Amino acid sequence: MENSHRFFRNSQCKYFPCHDVRDDLTFNCLFCFCPLYPLEDCGGRYELSGGIKNCTRCKVPHRPESYDYIMKKLKEINAQKKSA
Repeated sequence: MENSHRFFRNSQCKYFPCHDVRDDLTFNCLFCFCPLYPLEDCGGRYELSGGIKNCTRCKVPHRPESYDYIMKKLKEINAQKKSA
């Protein structure tokens, strides 16, 4: 996969890949820490454990095609803040 502003693969990271995946060639490390983590309605797969969000089973930020989804959600948050 081409490295660009939408995709970054850090195969040298000691945690790579940080989730179980079938194909680590398409594992996107760009959003290593998901910017949608603080959102209750993030669109990802998570579980609450003692009030803490566990995103271990979520792969949303690590799919190559998720860049557009994440950017759209961030723009929605920004628009909501501006209108409040």
